[in-house]
Amino acid sequence: MKSLQTPTRRVPAGVAAAGSAPDAGQPSRAAAFLELTKPGITRLVVVTAAAGFYLAQSGGFDVVRCVHTLIGIGLAASGANALNMFVERDADRLMHRTARRPLPSGRLTTREAVAFAGLLSALGVFQLLLFVNPVTALVVAVSLASYVLVYTPLKRVTWVATLVGAVPGALPILAGWTAGGGPLDARGFTLFGIVFFWQMPHFFALAWMYRDDYLRGGFRMLSAQDPAGSRTARQIVLWSAALLAVSLLPAALGLGGPAYLVAAVLLGLLFVATGATMMADRSVHRARRVFLASVLYLPLLLGTLVIDKAIG
Repeated sequence: MKSLQTPTRRVPAGVAAAGSAPDAGQPSRAAAFLELTKPGITRLVVVTAAAGFYLAQSGGFDVVRCVHTLIGIGLAASGANALNMFVERDADRLMHRTARRPLPSGRLTTREAVAFAGLLSALGVFQLLLFVNPVTALVVAVSLASYVLVYTPLKRVTWVATLVGAVPGALPILAGWTAGGGPLDARGFTLFGIVFFWQMPHFFALAWMYRDDYLRGGFRMLSAQDPAGSRTARQIVLWSAALLAVSLLPAALGLGGPAYLVAAVLLGLLFVATGATMMADRSVHRARRVFLASVLYLPLLLGTLVIDKAIG
């Protein structure tokens, strides 16, 4: 396989070098610490964990345990994201869409970021260990460690990192499931599977949208090795079709009823059809449509499953 060229190390115009003083127009330090946690990703993690928790509950809903679960998972996810930014700070400095993050822009020091990330990660895992249960704490700890120590460095080695990274991305819904009282059984791993398979077309579309930026950062994404985009488009369609099949399993396992089954089929077919448009037109516009469709797909699917349980 042809290796990628090492990108020229430069800071995009208008971006302060690391360690330089921020200008007056930059966000506050509090905003910089919040940015380290990648709020959008953390929010998605908490939402999937909440869905897993609710689907595992039988009888009355344990509000207190749910709150402890979501706080712990949210803290751990925030810490993992901050550690990811620390590890990738040099690569972020090379990419246009990430160069203004807190570390490459110099708004925070590496020591501040590591201390903040470590504190959040530890608080999150101990919150789950003390107030939820050891299994959930272990699942979240594995998610955190595999995200930071395996997936993050592997991105600079092989595009298969996308597949590896889908594991820590899918573990939070399993953590929510075990926190809600669910065992590590086929139902819990089916929820894990849905989020796992969903991430593949989601991230392949994102990688195609920002393929030049990833190349500058030295990340060996599939899109960087696929100038025509045919492999990327094919992977999106194949993983979307697999996701459709996996999304039917909750109905077979008693987690969802007929209404969920109909919704899963319709949502899945629409998602596959959206991905299939990239086979003919491998443009950034089409990739963005796949990405936006994925952003809508997951909450709609999980929301339908939750509503089906609530009214069932």
